[in-house]
Amino acid sequence: MFLGEYQHSLDPKGRITIPAKFRDELGIKFVATKGLDNCIFLYQMEEWNRIEEKLHALPFTRADVRSFARFFFAGAAELDIDKQGRVLLPNSLREYAGIDKDLIIIGVGSRVEIWAHQKWTNYTETAAASYESLAESLVDLGL
Repeated sequence: MFLGEYQHSLDPKGRITIPAKFRDELGIKFVATKGLDNCIFLYQMEEWNRIEEKLHALPFTRADVRSFARFFFAGAAELDIDKQGRVLLPNSLREYAGIDKDLIIIGVGSRVEIWAHQKWTNYTETAAASYESLAESLVDLGL
């Protein structure tokens, strides 16, 4: 399970260092894709394969399923960690997330998210104001 928040920076070659606590669980090869809220999602290969199976099981005759699958898969890339624990983030993903230098890497249970530092700050300020009401709404979902 991925937990925690880490501040990092993009190097001049477009690489980031994956936090040591995440490296072992992600493995040497994993998948990055366009996430929700303009961040980047990272998935272990096993988790990626589970998601892929679930998406392929949905009816492709539905326009929303086709649109989501196109966006999700077209934005995806397999990444390899080098010996220093770094990965090269594809330019298309960096642009999508608005990452130019400073970034935040967070663990979100079964995935890792990478955020532009300022977007994460803005998001957490907004979400913190409604944290209690969000928690109350999750009761309806059985949490």
